[in-house]
Amino acid sequence: MAQEEAQKSADVVVTTEKPMTDKEVTVPSPVLEKEVTPTVASEEKVAPETEKSVPVREEETVVAEKVIVPSPEELEKKALAEFKELVREALNKREFTSPVPVKEEKPEEKKPAEETKGEDKTEEKKEEEKPEAIKLEAKTDAVAPAEEKEAVYDTMAEEDGTKTVEAIEESIVSVTPPENTVVSEAEPMEPEEVSIYGVPLLQDERSDVILLKFLRARDFKVKEALTMLKNTVQWRKEIKIDELVEAKAGEEASEFEKMVIAHGVDKEGHVVIYSSYGEFQNKELFSDKEKLNKFLNWRIQLQEKCVRALDFSSPDAKSSFVFVSDFRNAPGLGKRALWQFIRRAVKQFEDNYPEFATRELFINVPWWYIPYYKTFGSIITSPRTRSKMVLAGPSKSADAIFKYISPEQVPVKYGGLSKDIPISTEDTVTEAIVKPAAKYTIDLPASDACMLSWELRVLGADVSYGAQFEPTTEGSYAVIVSKNRRIESTDEPVITESFKVGEPGKIVITIDNQTSKKKKVLYRFKTLPISDL
Repeated sequence: MAQEEAQKSADVVVTTEKPMTDKEVTVPSPVLEKEVTPTVASEEKVAPETEKSVPVREEETVVAEKVIVPSPEELEKKALAEFKELVREALNKREFTSPVPVKEEKPEEKKPAEETKGEDKTEEKKEEEKPEAIKLEAKTDAVAPAEEKEAVYDTMAEEDGTKTVEAIEESIVSVTPPENTVVSEAEPMEPEEVSIYGVPLLQDERSDVILLKFLRARDFKVKEALTMLKNTVQWRKEIKIDELVEAKAGEEASEFEKMVIAHGVDKEGHVVIYSSYGEFQNKELFSDKEKLNKFLNWRIQLQEKCVRALDFSSPDAKSSFVFVSDFRNAPGLGKRALWQFIRRAVKQFEDNYPEFATRELFINVPWWYIPYYKTFGSIITSPRTRSKMVLAGPSKSADAIFKYISPEQVPVKYGGLSKDIPISTEDTVTEAIVKPAAKYTIDLPASDACMLSWELRVLGADVSYGAQFEPTTEGSYAVIVSKNRRIESTDEPVITESFKVGEPGKIVITIDNQTSKKKKVLYRFKTLPISDL
């Protein structure tokens, strides 16, 4: 029987194997199944593409639209919103001018708690050691029965437990601050009021334009911009900027004004500030650190007054300056202390008046400054400031400055036509080119009796100039206003003249260029009635 059962079981095993082989023959192998599965998946993917080809493309276009990078205006708005939230939080916590007093008290309270914890631990150790000594005495005496000893040990253990619990409770009570301090911490603090450049932060719409300047100065890194803003507020507090603005100018102010002036606007409407580095050669004004610091305070006062006069009403308003620095007769690199002071002053203005320069023009730059700037320019100024700088040597200075500023807006000292005469900056300037070895005439008409005034400048000089009045009425004679004379490079760059006209006619100006180079002529004129004189 056993053999028959064994044979049956063997038969059963054989029969189970046979159908498996049949299945393997009919059903694809596992390798083939892997090949089948992607075909099925691909068929499933193809089906919706064939059925709904258009909707899939629409979805793809929608996804592509979502990936589109936001415009700079949207990024500015987002960064400005985040920046304003951080500024509001800092104002609520009074982080601009005064630190939170609670934060300073916390580390002082933890010290006694740690000391008490250390004392409690030593007491616990001593108390744990004491019962051990008692146990030894109990073992040496060996008078009481075993039951009494066990009872003594139990009571002592309970006493130890209660002591340790009491010690822990004492330590816990000492760590927790009293109820009064908790109430003081929970009391809300009034947000501080901070103004910068005469504009209250977050309380005036104009502050948005100011905050954008700090964001741009730090490439829209909000946290870095907040740090810069805090440092600027702290710096203004240290130098007492409000008192400095209201302070009366000292005796040196008239001399300082020869070095730095705010005069006119550029072609886009930005206020222009001119600086003459040659004035640093004046030893009486800049002989020691005290006098240099006086000049720096005066320069900050001028800058602050000019900034407060700007229009911060909208981002499109002209809320920045054009700086023109004249390097004619500037001190050499041998005066290290002076150049270190200049670098410190430039750095101070960059850090505390960010993005207030829309362009910086350096005119009459000597040959030695250009390689120096290429070598050390990255140390002196930031990359954003360097991108706004234009350097021009003596021969290219006039073209560089007139590219951005109209000649009638440029002071005579810096190569322009603006000076204290009846002609105002509203009177337009006309430009003309005198060809080599040629003459050029300019006619200034005068229809009635009047005072005719004009300004003229020839870039490059080395020409002859003459002017005469030619009346239109018959029988009248021409009147020589200015005899022909040669204009040298050492002469006054701007020719300013006036003539009282008694009858209709015109002023004829003649420019004779006998050189091999063309010359540019700038001129403007104005007529005033005799009654207005």
